Order: sequence, then structure tokens, then C-alpha cells
Amino acid sequence: MKIMQALFLFFLIVPFVEIYVLLEVGSLIGAFPTIFLVVFTAVLGAWLLKRQGFSTWQRFQNNLQQGIMPTYEIIEGPILLVGGALLLTPGFFSDLLGFACLIPALRKKIAEQVIENFLITESGFSKHSATNDRIIEGEFKKEE
Repeated sequence: MKIMQALFLFFLIVPFVEIYVLLEVGSLIGAFPTIFLVVFTAVLGAWLLKRQGFSTWQRFQNNLQQGIMPTYEIIEGPILLVGGALLLTPGFFSDLLGFACLIPALRKKIAEQVIENFLITESGFSKHSATNDRIIEGEFKKEE
């Protein structure tokens, strides 16, 4: 399945799951407690995101100061961004996915997978790099 098809299905299915879960939780505990839980998870998520983001930023800076390429931190930044966006989206399913992005061990595993599958190959070059056999190097001169 291509990435665009997967994203399309994700954005199509997730709102229905969110609405269903919100209605079920609302019918069990009531409307106001459900709204409180949604707001509480957003506030808690924002607080955790701030802490995790600050920690990742510190590791990024420390690695740069030591002359180490901050590879994991570069990948973890967008994962934190996605997690924060999911936590601020109203709903329990998106909160679950957002909190999963804030778990350091899980985030590191995701970063490892991204690095291994998309950035590094056995030859040391990326599978998705700009090297292409159809590229012809040369110079041109615009003549008037």
C-alpha cells in the first residue's frame, strides 16, 4: 500500500473512530466528564510534550557540542510534533496515539526504524537519495 493511500485511509477512518469513542464514553460517564477528560488529556499532553521536547533539544545540543551527529534527535523532533498535534486534537483515540509518540523508548524505536529503512543502506547511501542513473552532469550557457 502506498503512503498516500494509507494516509487517506487514516484521515478517513480516524474521525469515525473518534466520534464513536466519544459517544460511547459520553454515554457511560456523561457529557461534562467526557469534555473534562478531553481537555485534561490535551493539557497533560501539552505539558508532557514540553518536557519531552526540551529533553530532546538538550540532547540535540549536547551531541552537537561533542561533535556527534544528533541523528536520533533529528528524527525524534517530528515524531514529537506529530504526537503534540494528536494530543491537541479532541478525542481519545488520537490522544492514545499522541501519548505513544511521547514514550521515549517507543520514540527511539521509531527513529531507529526510520534511520535503518529510509536513511542507511548496506552501501552507505540512502535508498531514497537523489542519486539517479538518468542524471547527466554538465554546464550550460545562455546565449542571446
